[in-house]
Amino acid sequence: MSEAPFRNVALIAHVDHGKTTLVDAMLNATGVFASHEATVDRVMDSDDQERERGITILAKAASVEWKGTKINLVDTPGHADFGGEVERALALVDGVLLLVDAAEGPMPQTRYVLSKALAAHLPAVVVINKVDRKDARIDAVVDEVYELFFDLDASDEHIEFPIISAVAREGRTSSGPGTPPEDADLSALLDAIVETIPGPSGDADAPVQAIVTNLDASDYLGRLAIGRVVEGTLRSGEQIALCHSNDEEPPLKRRLSQLMGFEGLGRVDVAERPAGDLFVVAGFPEVEIGDTLADAADPRPLPRLEVDEPVLRMTLGVNTSPLAGREGTYLTSRQIRERLEKEVLGNVSIRIGNTASPEVIEVAGRGELQLAVLIETMRREGFELQVSRPEVIIREVGGKPHEPLERAVVDVPDEHVGTVTQAVAPRKGRVTDMRPGDTGRTVVTVEAPARGLLGFRSLLMTATRGTALVHQHHAGWMPWAGELPHRTGGAMVADRMGTSTGFALDNLQKRGELFIGPATDVYEGMVIGEASRPGEMTVNPTKAKELTNIRTHSSDEAIKLKPPREQSLELAIEWIADDELVEVTPSSVRVRKRHLQESERRRRKQK
Repeated sequence: MSEAPFRNVALIAHVDHGKTTLVDAMLNATGVFASHEATVDRVMDSDDQERERGITILAKAASVEWKGTKINLVDTPGHADFGGEVERALALVDGVLLLVDAAEGPMPQTRYVLSKALAAHLPAVVVINKVDRKDARIDAVVDEVYELFFDLDASDEHIEFPIISAVAREGRTSSGPGTPPEDADLSALLDAIVETIPGPSGDADAPVQAIVTNLDASDYLGRLAIGRVVEGTLRSGEQIALCHSNDEEPPLKRRLSQLMGFEGLGRVDVAERPAGDLFVVAGFPEVEIGDTLADAADPRPLPRLEVDEPVLRMTLGVNTSPLAGREGTYLTSRQIRERLEKEVLGNVSIRIGNTASPEVIEVAGRGELQLAVLIETMRREGFELQVSRPEVIIREVGGKPHEPLERAVVDVPDEHVGTVTQAVAPRKGRVTDMRPGDTGRTVVTVEAPARGLLGFRSLLMTATRGTALVHQHHAGWMPWAGELPHRTGGAMVADRMGTSTGFALDNLQKRGELFIGPATDVYEGMVIGEASRPGEMTVNPTKAKELTNIRTHSSDEAIKLKPPREQSLELAIEWIADDELVEVTPSSVRVRKRHLQESERRRRKQK
């Protein structure tokens, strides 16, 4: 690729508005994929969970070339829980592509990611995507985008953005509001990027300063530092200084032996990276996000990256259940801590801390989804854990406790609007907006304490049989709202170790909703279901049918068990109470009491 003029641009949008699909189209349109190469949809979503959840979790970079200009593309998450990834990505670029769905219009995360871009003084190209939808509201959505810019106090310069209409999945774009012709391509979009997004600033001849915004690892090269050259030129083979966050430590000086740049979807060895360009560096195993690579003779660190603070925390500890060690590979507190410390190095929005027990580690993050993704990643890597229910982080404001405020936008069929409004009231939330959505659907905006919305998503998914769409994001801080109700039913707790039987479960399903089926290994203190009444219910799920010579019609009827309630990781974390934990292994998700013996639980209640 030419080292001629280049542009650095990030793609920002609400979840599922088409960022990753548009990147696919740009890679195809600019010849990154050879004609003989097979292409994969959502090629930038390479992580298994990204493909399963249909969202982007990690910010990634690729590059294309258009009319002699190199364009570095950074795909960012649309979910506010991964805001740390967004903030790091914006540190790499000089402008953004803001994608907005032509039917849905600006959504909560649209506001969130745009506010971050405007705070960084980045110009935007607005792309109205999916204009071929039957329910597209192109002109109305354009007006809503302008209103959003005004609401965020955008400058006159930022409001003068070009508008591109797109059908990303077909690679068609056109200038201005409307529907691109059938023979259109991406020329309108690519031209707008080159014309609107400025080339990077910085003096290529100045002493080098490069900010590290991300980390990666290679089996052959070890830890890789990814970032942007702010000033000067990084050159392979030259002496370079690594400036850490600790000012008391002298810069670490070392020869730069491996320098790479982005080309298409890959990385290639390069001789140099000038000011403004993106880089990948090997040979500094000590590097951390926010560090500066500087001129060895004049090592001047850049300001470190600033990101929003975590709002939720939970604990991760060693699995102590009687079934521990059967499925996992990594079982010890040392292994768990080392993995979390590695996560913190690569994720600036995650924090870890100590607890009263060396076996238990506190982890704080932006939201339920971010923490659930971390735990799911660890279980897939072979870890066994036991995790607590998330709790909000309290902040003192004016001498009074304040808690995180959450805004949820709920898209539901019209017949379930009442379900949303009824669920909000006891959670001390309020409906702030209600408008028609797609045909037969309504979009309800809710604001409530963050802890009030724990479990809100799973409640609506159950009540609406999976038809609800729920998007949440942090919306500031509010005075402590007092005590909030949790679940209505109590825990159905096994009183012994063994294997569950159909006979026992048949009797128990009349007393609540089960989490397990027959032939399931259980242990004392394991929660096997939700009772129909409050309070703990101790039961025997292993009881077998007594043998008798007497036959009756009723006793000989086949046992009919209801399907057990799905206990996914996220549902389990949302459901548990403070005295319960979720046991997570590579193959299983179980709910258990913190204290397995009933006598111990009674003793603690009496205190």
